[in-house]
Amino acid sequence: MSTATAIPPESKEQAPPPAPEQQSYRGRAVAIVLAVFVVLSFPFRDVATLPLARSDLTGFQEWLGELSDKLESAQSSSAILQGLDKVSNALENIAVFLQELLSQPAFPRPVPEIGWLGVLAVAVWIAFAIAGWRMAVLTGVSFALFGMLGYWADSMDTLIVTFMAVAICLIIGIPIGIWMGRSKRATTVITPILDGLQTLPSFVYLLPITLFFSIGVAAAVIVTLIYALPPVIRISAHGIRTVSAETIEAMESLGTSRSQMLRKVQLPMAKRTIIVGVNQTIMAALSMATIAAFVDGPGLGQPVIKALESLDVGRAATAGLCIVIMAIMLDRVTTAASVRSEAIPSEHGRRNRWIALGVSGVATIACIIASRQYLDLANFPEDPDLGTPFSKMADSVSGFFTDNAATTTNAIKDALTYGLLNPLQTLLAESPWWLVSFVLLALSLLFGGVRSLLTSIVCIGVILGVGLWQDAMITLTMTLVATILTMILALVFGVWMAQSRAVDLIVRPTLDAAQVVPPFVYLVPALALFEATRFTAIIAAVVYAAPVAIKLVCDAIREVSPTVVEAAQSAGSSRWQLITKVQLPMARKGIALATNQGMLYVFAMVVIGGLVGAGALGYLVVAGFSQTELFGKGLAAGIAIVALAIMLDRMAQGTSARQATAKRRFFSRPTGS
Repeated sequence: MSTATAIPPESKEQAPPPAPEQQSYRGRAVAIVLAVFVVLSFPFRDVATLPLARSDLTGFQEWLGELSDKLESAQSSSAILQGLDKVSNALENIAVFLQELLSQPAFPRPVPEIGWLGVLAVAVWIAFAIAGWRMAVLTGVSFALFGMLGYWADSMDTLIVTFMAVAICLIIGIPIGIWMGRSKRATTVITPILDGLQTLPSFVYLLPITLFFSIGVAAAVIVTLIYALPPVIRISAHGIRTVSAETIEAMESLGTSRSQMLRKVQLPMAKRTIIVGVNQTIMAALSMATIAAFVDGPGLGQPVIKALESLDVGRAATAGLCIVIMAIMLDRVTTAASVRSEAIPSEHGRRNRWIALGVSGVATIACIIASRQYLDLANFPEDPDLGTPFSKMADSVSGFFTDNAATTTNAIKDALTYGLLNPLQTLLAESPWWLVSFVLLALSLLFGGVRSLLTSIVCIGVILGVGLWQDAMITLTMTLVATILTMILALVFGVWMAQSRAVDLIVRPTLDAAQVVPPFVYLVPALALFEATRFTAIIAAVVYAAPVAIKLVCDAIREVSPTVVEAAQSAGSSRWQLITKVQLPMARKGIALATNQGMLYVFAMVVIGGLVGAGALGYLVVAGFSQTELFGKGLAAGIAIVALAIMLDRMAQGTSARQATAKRRFFSRPTGS
């Protein structure tokens, strides 16, 4: 690959690989840095690794623990803390009201104000009104399954926390999104904040919230809305920005004011995009609402955590199935609502729809009244019971794999553990902190440039400052191993899907469904297969991150110019040469993006993996919730996680930016040596 050929004009718009001399120089520099690292790690092994025993605390960690006590004692004297306390009380009162209305006994009644039949009828009617009869059927079946699986009250509590957070997100987020869509200055100020919020793993939000809000439903709602807010802001702003400039100019020429432009042009034309933002916010809120069980948030997260702590695969699988059903239901209903929002029904169809809504509304009111009057329609019936047999089946499947597939699973675990995980952990966690820091800074400069280098300097300083260097390196090791495995899967399946439409039609719906599932749920099958080890967290992280990485790789390869592909084929390239010497190099920017997103997904799951034996920073965060004396250490672990996430994200983003701005060339000899 040394001789250049002419490129058709169409292909020059394609994002090709960097110039060879730049790529070669950077590759040699990375290889030299890694070689020096490996060589120096041997004589300096176990020197200056900064280990910290589980029960030991640094001065900074003790200060964080004392800070929590000081904030709690100052609550009565600080106007800000008093204001936060009022917000907390208001949210708790609203949540209690909704729970007594839908899921918990409303004293002196032994049952909620509206029984299960009334709640199911209301949910079906809402789905019918916004998304059509098919989604109404899906909603009815989903709600019925919540009860038959034995988690009716927990499911309703999860929906209460989710929709309380979503309602606040929409009230705050859509106006901010509109502002960003109409103001470049607002975009410049707010975008970095959104970038930071979306970089952080969901687990990190929990402990800081408990400093200002006591654990319970209010803390669960607050942490859920903070986590779920960025998507609706970003997507609403995108919807406003993508309104046709010609349309806006035409309306301005007619003397339309800014407020009229917003109400009569921009919002109607961006409606479907904004509904997509609502969909993403709901899915993010559901994901965090389950994890918020760590701050005593009500809902399905509670039984999942208890089951994982006791290694009860059956109970965890049953509660996890409810979460999956809820996620699929919410995703499908909101997606159908976004499509329906653009449909323009005929006058006859509109009249029939209003009649159907009226009749079904009367039936819904009748169900509500009946569920208040009859006890059998208030408490979900015990039969049919699907939860017990499903739990037993999950236990049986887990036992089968433990008894019959242990040889295979252990072989996979041992091969990756001893072949990749342990050597890399030895290299990162048992080498001197100054050597590892030098390597990370050098790689930041080579991959991400000067900005990435400066960011890494600050992040490494933060990790050293909180006193959790070795734990951070163990977490980094698991993240890198899981990211490598994720990208192997992404390249194999992404290329396969890009080459075959039939494969894409089969695999992509599975990937779409997998992306809907909250990360919490992936721990259950991983635990059933590999028991409670750090490898379990790695496998769960790979399964969680693979769908988004696979789709990004597939889309990047498909975006390669057909003209370039045809030129390579006419030159006699085989399929393998076409993939390796044309499509993959020219899709480098998309692959870098897939690596960036895959790494962030992996990192989020590795941290949650502290629940199933992953150890390191994730375990310390979990310990901070369960042991008061380790609260400060858990909070310090959260700070270290933030620093590590930002460093990795900026390094990967810098790589993507370099690919985007590199000199565009395409090299010949696809059949060459």
